[in-house]
Amino acid sequence: MFTPIIKLFKSLKFKYLALFVIGLAAIALFSLMYGNVKQETYELHEFKISPKTIRSLKTVEDTVKTDQEKRRIEAEVTPFYQFSEDTAKNRAAIAINLFDFIIEEKRENTPDAEDPDKKVKTRSEQINDIRENFKKLEKEEPGLRLTDDAIASLLTRDVSVLRKIQNEIATIINEELSKPVRSGDLSTVRYEVERKLRLSEAIPPAELQTLITLGRSLVVETETINKELTDKRIEEEKNAVEPTRILQGQVIVREGQFIDSEIYRQLELTGLLTNQSSTKPMAGLILFVIFVSAIIFMHFHTWREDNNKKKKSLLIIYSVFFILVIMMKLISLIDKEFDVQVAFLFPTALAPLLVKLLTNERLAFMMTIITAATAGIMLQEGFAAIMQMEIALYILFSGVISIYVLGNNGRRSNILRTSLVVAASNILFIGFYLLMTQSSYELSELVFYLIAALTSGILSGALTIGLMPFFESAFGLLSDMRLIELSNPNHPLLKKVLTETPGTYHHSVMVANLADAACESVGADGLLARVGSYYHDIGKTLRPGFFIENQHGAVNPHDELPPEKSRDIIISHANDGAELLTKHKMPIEIIDIARQHHGTSFLKFFFVKAKEMGQDVVEDDFRYPGPKPQTKEIAIISIADSVEAAVRSLKEPTPDRIANLVKSIIASKLNDGQFDECDLSMKELKTIENVICKTLNGIFHSRIEYPD
Repeated sequence: MFTPIIKLFKSLKFKYLALFVIGLAAIALFSLMYGNVKQETYELHEFKISPKTIRSLKTVEDTVKTDQEKRRIEAEVTPFYQFSEDTAKNRAAIAINLFDFIIEEKRENTPDAEDPDKKVKTRSEQINDIRENFKKLEKEEPGLRLTDDAIASLLTRDVSVLRKIQNEIATIINEELSKPVRSGDLSTVRYEVERKLRLSEAIPPAELQTLITLGRSLVVETETINKELTDKRIEEEKNAVEPTRILQGQVIVREGQFIDSEIYRQLELTGLLTNQSSTKPMAGLILFVIFVSAIIFMHFHTWREDNNKKKKSLLIIYSVFFILVIMMKLISLIDKEFDVQVAFLFPTALAPLLVKLLTNERLAFMMTIITAATAGIMLQEGFAAIMQMEIALYILFSGVISIYVLGNNGRRSNILRTSLVVAASNILFIGFYLLMTQSSYELSELVFYLIAALTSGILSGALTIGLMPFFESAFGLLSDMRLIELSNPNHPLLKKVLTETPGTYHHSVMVANLADAACESVGADGLLARVGSYYHDIGKTLRPGFFIENQHGAVNPHDELPPEKSRDIIISHANDGAELLTKHKMPIEIIDIARQHHGTSFLKFFFVKAKEMGQDVVEDDFRYPGPKPQTKEIAIISIADSVEAAVRSLKEPTPDRIANLVKSIIASKLNDGQFDECDLSMKELKTIENVICKTLNGIFHSRIEYPD
């Protein structure tokens, strides 16, 4: 189904393909996720009945309520009062100065016997002079006034009487103002001054009312508000006020409740009305999609791998990703109908298992993280502000565990074992989640979460096994499961080898054992090498009698053929095998093994035979067409193929003779340049040599000679 598309993509440069696929996928991802982040709004009107219970989808500050609270606090803050000790002295001094002016004026106007010509002022002039002296005091104290009649009456008194009055009023004022007096206390203090004046024997009755008026006017606050300190205290109290918030999940209006002005204001504040659609979630989702796309692009941009493999891997991860996103979408649609978190049923390990089996471990880790983040957003339940963190961690932890447990073994049994470990991991995580919520759960809910954890793990393995064939077919992949299927002796091609070329079949099995062990020792794919070895000589089935392992002591047909003809028959088995495998739609990796396992090796036997017959031949005419082995697995199979045939020809395969033979074959291939196009190192070749020798010694060990 996907074959034409893949062929088209193969013709594109990877950079352009990546930009196209990632861009198209970003648009699709945004479209699928937008419904999950778009804020739900309601068509509601003030002074109407609410058709449903509405909760706040986010936590917001109610600034109106916060300001009201601050104003209340400001009104209740006790002002900072400051007492002035100098006020009493100053007010008493004013009273003293008043009487000093009167006494001084009286003395100046007293007739002097020694100076009969001294001019005596009239009462009116005296009053004017005193009034002139009062002007400065009256300017500073507007309420401090004495009438002309009061001044005239005081001028009639003796100086001694005036001094008594002066001392008395100064003493009373000083006593009353020496203690804290606030604005609210003024009436009480003025009454107390009046009372003391009335009881004083030093005050002539005729002057009492004048002095009462003067005494009351001299009473002022001695403890006043310090505005600076008070303002500072108010500011501190206001700053200490916690903002009033409408909390996420808080009920704003219940079904059937009347929507008054205050409720309507809260609905507006939380953005729940239809005329308040916000672009912020859309902008945030765009940034998330860009972030995910950038991570994927950077991974492939920095991945040093063949472009065709990168193209295939890019399509695979997006195919897996969108299968998961669609599953998340379906779960999110039904999640709202349940009181439990249905999202825990999501197959947590599906992404890492599929991606690791189809591509590599590094991509599996990346997709685990991206899948977890995406699920956290799409599988929100209730009123999560950004993402459902427990779901994101649930998928992340299970995914990472599945990668480590799976290892490099992609057999079905191992996938199922991994899914059981993931199920156990899910149970542990859900236990952590339930304990951390500190809520009480009914037995039915606990049973659901247990079943969800088990289902998630088992479903991950089951879906992986179920989806693998589709991916393998669509992308032409060779997985471990496919390799195991191909290794089945009942496979038609293996049956063909067994029945038509039993010697070749036995040879292939021996090569498979050697190649598998050698590949495992250097980190190559042992399973691929084993299965490839089963099919590497499939081309011999076209002319089985021309290959010595199938002759079984019969006449060798090459004895009657010219060396050129024998050469063509022997060399052709590589390409014949590749064509036969292609015809049966075998994986390209198996086809490559059949075509490349001899590389450009030299057929020395027939070359020497041609030379002995006097023919003018060159060495290149007696070489396989190649190409040389392109992978470690093919190079190791070529070594195992040559070694197995050579060791079988030994009459007495002792360990030393086997070791020398293996060493010489590897050295010969190395010197012939057969390993120039694969990435085998000298250290790995030495390891391969040791492993093959050890394996062969186990096969060709000496046996006990039984008596007749």
